[in-house]
Amino acid sequence: RSLRPAAMLSVCEAGGRRHGLRGSWRLRNGNGSVVLRGEVPGCVHTALHRRGLIQDPYYRFNDVMYRWISLDNWTYSRTFKTPFDIKKWQKVNLVFEGVDTVAQILINNITLGRTDNMFNRYSFDITSVIKEVNFVEVRFLSAVSYAAEQSRCHKAYSIPPACPPPVQKGECHANFIRKEQCSFSWDWGPSFPTQGIWKDVRIEAYNHYHLIYFSLTSFFGNAQQWSLEIESIFDVVSSKPIAGLVTVNIPKLQTQQTFGVKLQPGEGSIVLLVNINKVRRLEAWWPNGHGKQTGYNMTTTFIMEAGYQIEKYSKAYFRTVELVQEPIPGSPGLSFYFKINGRPIFIKGSNWIPADSFQDRVTYDTLWLLLKSAADANMNALRVWGGGVYEQDEFYNICDEIGIMIWQDFMFACALYPTDQNYLESVRAEVSHQVRRLKSHPSIILWSGNNENEAAIASNWFSIPYADREVYIKDYVLLYVKNIREIVLAEDKSRPFIASSPTNGLESVKEGWVSQNPYDTHYGDTHFYDYNNDCWNWTVYPKTRFASEYGFQSWPSFSTIEKVSSTEDWSYTSNFSLHRQHHENGNDQMLQQIGHHFKLPQSTDPIKKFKDTIYLTQVMQAQCIKTETEFYRFSQSEIIKGEGHTMGALYWQLNDIWQAPSWASLEYGGKWKLLHYFAQNFFAPLLPVAYEDKGVLYIYGVSDLHADRKLTLRVIVHAWSSLEPVCTLAKDGVTVKAQSAVLIYMESINNLLERCRNCTRKSCVITFCLVGEGGLQSPTNHHFLSSLKDAVGLEKTHLSASVSQRDDVYVFVLQTTAIAPFVSLDVGHIKGRFSDNGFLMTEKKKVVVFYPWEPTSVEDLEESLTLTSLVDVV
Repeated sequence: RSLRPAAMLSVCEAGGRRHGLRGSWRLRNGNGSVVLRGEVPGCVHTALHRRGLIQDPYYRFNDVMYRWISLDNWTYSRTFKTPFDIKKWQKVNLVFEGVDTVAQILINNITLGRTDNMFNRYSFDITSVIKEVNFVEVRFLSAVSYAAEQSRCHKAYSIPPACPPPVQKGECHANFIRKEQCSFSWDWGPSFPTQGIWKDVRIEAYNHYHLIYFSLTSFFGNAQQWSLEIESIFDVVSSKPIAGLVTVNIPKLQTQQTFGVKLQPGEGSIVLLVNINKVRRLEAWWPNGHGKQTGYNMTTTFIMEAGYQIEKYSKAYFRTVELVQEPIPGSPGLSFYFKINGRPIFIKGSNWIPADSFQDRVTYDTLWLLLKSAADANMNALRVWGGGVYEQDEFYNICDEIGIMIWQDFMFACALYPTDQNYLESVRAEVSHQVRRLKSHPSIILWSGNNENEAAIASNWFSIPYADREVYIKDYVLLYVKNIREIVLAEDKSRPFIASSPTNGLESVKEGWVSQNPYDTHYGDTHFYDYNNDCWNWTVYPKTRFASEYGFQSWPSFSTIEKVSSTEDWSYTSNFSLHRQHHENGNDQMLQQIGHHFKLPQSTDPIKKFKDTIYLTQVMQAQCIKTETEFYRFSQSEIIKGEGHTMGALYWQLNDIWQAPSWASLEYGGKWKLLHYFAQNFFAPLLPVAYEDKGVLYIYGVSDLHADRKLTLRVIVHAWSSLEPVCTLAKDGVTVKAQSAVLIYMESINNLLERCRNCTRKSCVITFCLVGEGGLQSPTNHHFLSSLKDAVGLEKTHLSASVSQRDDVYVFVLQTTAIAPFVSLDVGHIKGRFSDNGFLMTEKKKVVVFYPWEPTSVEDLEESLTLTSLVDVV
């Protein structure tokens, strides 16, 4: 889908002039031995690749082969004609929305200034130096050299970590440069420290005054009335104040107000409070699954005495957000959950990382595909993680439109950071720019200062001697509290702020912002990873207030890896497979976790063995995260031994930055892993969840629906050896309460097996679902009574599929001759997704729909289809 929604803010400015400088620039390296054309916005790597001077940077070992690109210093330059009469304008600026990262900016051989922060907007006054024909240059310095130099200059004390672990094949001192931290490598991504003009660049000419930022935030007041706060920030070039009128009009809400205003010289700002007419019933903005994402068209007109007027078209959204941290009966500590428009919402979703190492390759369509896939898997939230970038406007526009709430980190992750004057000034400018740019988006529900830096100090990741701790705690408070937090609170009163994730929230504040144990399950949010214990054992998971990170790795599909590898790479132990794994022992950990419950592939055909292993890593990942997420969901309504009331599950991670093993549920390119199909079920609005404790089976009814429902619970026991159920049970009149998790069924496994004759733990499996009136139905869930490697009676099955077209989707009718666990449909390189995948097939026939993302045909699909189930792995 490429139909763009109307941009959130568009401007029609009578009087001012804009001239874009996007397009083709000249690009040269340090000694002039490489000269080429480069697109702006863009970066050096993509320019070299487009001109055929390098291969795909993601191919095989190129991330290491192409290190030279990041170590060189590159210069972008171009000439342009000024498209207006310079003498007519009081002020002309050269504006960069994003420079990546360290550069000297010149026009007509005069230095305008320097940049050192990828996340800042830079505006240079060129009024006195602009001519009819101009030569503009952006001279970059290698980010790697700059970071190393900054680290060397910081002599007082070290600021760890110096370098990433060797397995990541990365660059050092990422914490000394305000640049996408994971571009120096991460445990799921390559090292590509880019250089380039990564966002828009233009010239702006104006007289009197010019609008720089325009934002709106909504509030719901004591008088049960909505209001909008509209903030406009101007550059006022006139030497005396400018008076005028501002009219705000929201036709659908029958709201129109006019204000008399006065702008002061310099950076003048106007804050207006518009009360919304109560005559019309206003529709609030709701997260996905909880209501509509209604927005209202609004026009703001500025008519100032100095002559020209500005018209601003935007969308006004109305929603409130509250982060509730209060005592819980029967539990020490405090709650940690979100209320949207006064309603507690269980947060379901994942964590977002940059969608590409090269931001110019992240198009609107890329974002739409990934975000729509999140919404289609019943997610209502994503955390924009602090080691990447503040996403582009279109990312947040799409989230506004489809109801994905955003937990927005500031870009600091897994490190300590310097706090010298220059660094702090740069960060202050970054934070105020980003908050002003983003705060109009109703999708953003939280600002968070950093990723894991409180935990890094508390758990002493970097082996800092106890005597030196205070220095680092002081730096921490200075950066995240006295700087970032103060700016956020001053700029945006409409949403909460926390200093870190994980954090103990108010308890961390009480302990001086660095708590003893930021992973305490009685407060705030937790991150949890465990690759050694059996992931089917729910007792290893923390009964936390809010799970904001947790996960397991898997490999992407063969079709995704194939694009960046060659034949000798296609084995699990090849140099390529080791090279792509950036997490210490990651490949072994996956095999170990698979080994708990499945037989490892033994095929003598190396490619079959590789494909079987990939399949099993995806099955394992999906089953592990299903178990953990279901545990978090059924823990929302109960307190056990002082723990529980879990109100959020954001697994790590949603998307991939390249083709490699990782924690993602969406592969690079957007293909759904089995985990993403499972997520569609384990995040369903209505779901029965089973777990076993001391030989007793418990089934909970979990609901995000807004009303209580009377339902029927159907429990079906199958023997692995037969498609006919051994026994079925229907429990009618089960009440599943709105937005809660309640116990709806319990029985000892022994009783169950006795009732269903001829069943043992090894020979049978339990499936169950909830059914209600009006077609209301939960997904069918399963509970394994033993490891599948011990299952008795599983037979080699004959799976077949017939494909037909229906309108713009394709229908796959599957048939099986025996029970088939984890049936996976894969159509190779054909882009699209299935309605269901990775399922336990217990009936002869099943219908699955394929939604293509590009034109395809029945013939292509038939030819590309591979069907795999657990019994096909040898």
